[in-house]
Formats: sequence, C-alpha cells, structure tokens
Amino acid sequence: MQSSVALHSVVFRWFLPSLLLVGTCAAGCIPFADAGKHIGETRCVSGKIVGVEQGDKGVHYLEFCDDPHGCPFVGVIFPSDLKHIGDVRQLKGKIVEVHGDVKEYEGRAEIIVSESWQLGGAAAARIPPLPKSYDVERRGSFSAGVFSRPRSYTSSKKRQPAKLPIQVPEDPTE
Repeated sequence: MQSSVALHSVVFRWFLPSLLLVGTCAAGCIPFADAGKHIGETRCVSGKIVGVEQGDKGVHYLEFCDDPHGCPFVGVIFPSDLKHIGDVRQLKGKIVEVHGDVKEYEGRAEIIVSESWQLGGAAAARIPPLPKSYDVERRGSFSAGVFSRPRSYTSSKKRQPAKLPIQVPEDPTE
C-alpha cells in the first residue's frame, strides 16, 4: 500500500506536470510560414529543416524551404555560438522548434539562436558537439594542429644596370 501511494505521488508531482509542460510548449509553436506575422514577439517556430547552409564568415542558417531566398523564416547561428549549440548540420531533414525573439532582417523573419535551449524537438535534444577539427572560418578544411614546412624562399636577383659597350664607335662624319 505504501509503495502504491509513493508511486501515485511521483506520478502526480513530477510526471504529469512535465507532460503538460511539453504539451503546452508544442502547442505554442507556430508554423514557420506564419513567423512573419509575429515579428517583435518571443515565440516558438516549428518546421522541418530542409538544409543547413553556411554563409560568409561561418554564419549557419537553418533553412526551412527549398528556396532559401523565398522562405519566410530562417534560424541564424553565429560562429561564436556553435560551441554552445553543437553540430547543427545534423538537423537537416528533422522537425525542429526554434525558440526566441522573432526579428525581421532583409524582408523575412528570423530567430538568432545563441544557446542550445533555443532548439527544441526530439532531433534537437540529440545534437552532437562540434568536431574538434571543425574550423568554422575555413569550413573544416584546415586544422590548427597540422604543421607544414615553410615554402622555400627564392631570392630574386637585383636588377643590374645595362652594360655599356666599352668601345664607342667613332662617328664617320668627322
């Protein structure tokens, strides 16, 4: 009898409220197509990530449409924040919730993601950390730990003045 009361207490104190909290978070999310109507608000935007694009200087974009320029919403992650969030390239093809302030930039809505808690959904909970060899600025092509020999220095010869002929021909008119 005592164990059933303890189990009942655990269910009603912890499990049920957490289940309700998850349900209200999912219900509060808006589709990415409607994000433009909520600029200036703190919202949850959900949708399937079609691609994760890397822009200039290592900025990552969570794209929700096949045409990135025609899409009404994008999630933006700056390179300095990737270490806090993880390898967002793994989110491609997954349904993700993006939490934060909806802002307008260049005619479309965006949320700037700076912390891992801003990404929700089953797929976002399992984002692996960034690989140690991943260099945001160089798109993973180079590693700081690789040593290469310095290139051989070839000295160039200084320009020498033109050699003048030693004997100057005589002028035949003299």
